[in-house]
Amino acid sequence: LILFNLYSLVIFIALLSDKISQLMDWSGRRAVIRMNGEKFRKFVKAPPRNYSVVVMFTALQPQRQCGVCRQADEEYQILANSWRYSNAFTNRIFFASVDFDDGSDVFQMLNLNSAPTFIHFPPKGKPKRPDTYELQVRGFGAEQIARWIADRTDVHIRVLRPPSYAGPLMLGLLLAAIGSLVYLRRNNLDFLFNRNTWAFAALGIVLIMTSGQMWNHIRGPPYAHKNPNTGQVSYIHGSSQAQFVAETHIVLLFNAAVTLGMVLLHEAATSSMDVGKRKIMCVAGIVLVALFFSWLLSIFRAKYHGYPYSFLMS
Repeated sequence: LILFNLYSLVIFIALLSDKISQLMDWSGRRAVIRMNGEKFRKFVKAPPRNYSVVVMFTALQPQRQCGVCRQADEEYQILANSWRYSNAFTNRIFFASVDFDDGSDVFQMLNLNSAPTFIHFPPKGKPKRPDTYELQVRGFGAEQIARWIADRTDVHIRVLRPPSYAGPLMLGLLLAAIGSLVYLRRNNLDFLFNRNTWAFAALGIVLIMTSGQMWNHIRGPPYAHKNPNTGQVSYIHGSSQAQFVAETHIVLLFNAAVTLGMVLLHEAATSSMDVGKRKIMCVAGIVLVALFFSWLLSIFRAKYHGYPYSFLMS
């Protein structure tokens, strides 16, 4: 019996060593290991295993038309490379991906009906509910996924993004444009003291912020969601805890329309134009406010299912 146990232990260690060696070799070539059904079952599902594996289940082939998958893959690659080239890199955790066209059997085995999906497979036992990443709530930014991984594995990954010169370039072009405008108008700088100019600039900032653009920048949500079963595209998220990029664009447009309606009503009441034009402006303002504000309330009601709220206590 002792010899049998020793033999089993040797086999266990040998198998584990071979799996880790193979995974380390693949990680050295590519930070995200591409897996099919056979590799997934052997290196992720089958014992022995003393390492964690984070798997992104995706659909990157062009015929799948999954734009979110491509965006999430870019962030996932950044995260995996940050771990691969960090000083803390060990064999405690590996990053892998399974494409639907390479491993549809894996999707069926795990009852997955949407992509992308991130799942953490712990060293022991089956994944629990927190091991599935809440993509629509947290977004697919590399920093958000890194925090989720730290919660599940205690492995802390510092995300290192490749340098991007788009931001400084755009800032330089903007400053150059402003400088050129000021130079061309150097003899007449009254526009800098124009109340309407500053009002439009302030209004633009307010509309951008109130529509949720900063939340998008922090969370990195998908632009929209396409149901892989029905093909239906959702532009409004059904939860009050998340949103899509398209949703913020819609809200921004609606807020701008309501603001325009209020401006028209104000001008109709205070301007010195003839009565006919003022009546047209008044009607247009009422229509804009009533129509677009009602649509805003419809979006609010769809996301906050308890609306309208009641102040009465039963």
